[in-house]
Amino acid sequence: MKICPPYLSFILYNPIRKALTDRKRILDESGVTESSVVLEIGAGNGFITEAIAQRAKKVYANEFQPGMVKKLKKRMEKFGDKVDVLLCDIAGCDIGEEFADVGIMYYSFHEIGNQAGAVSNIGRAIKKNGTLSIYEPTIEVNKAAMQKTVEMFGAIGFEKEIERDGSFTRFVRLRKKGG
Repeated sequence: MKICPPYLSFILYNPIRKALTDRKRILDESGVTESSVVLEIGAGNGFITEAIAQRAKKVYANEFQPGMVKKLKKRMEKFGDKVDVLLCDIAGCDIGEEFADVGIMYYSFHEIGNQAGAVSNIGRAIKKNGTLSIYEPTIEVNKAAMQKTVEMFGAIGFEKEIERDGSFTRFVRLRKKGG
């Protein structure tokens, strides 16, 4: 498991990445609206969190590295109470039940050690009929690994809606089945 340490966080938030990453498209295809409550898993130093906060009603940004959380909190100050930063390992913390309309994992699921625990907690946090978007780097996550991720979420009641493989990114959007 390779995780970007806080001292290298400039790699995650820089002008080149900003220019090459269509954050608006990420929010659009994830279904983030001005009324959305969003759970972002693996927020890092806020590269995607910032874009979510500009559009969504509320953001819960999960990150487990204290050094990243420090950077994330500083970057999110301008959004006030609109962003709550959750310092915990998503696999082992109690983040709540059915509060998020949208879940987003941007280049983070492959870095989670206890993926089964993470799937369980994320599944509980997403509302019925809510969506979960998973973006993974093609260089680190092959098709079989992405399919395994989809199957893990499928086993707890999510259905695949959209799937796309690009040159750099694999993407899937899942919807939690309604009651």
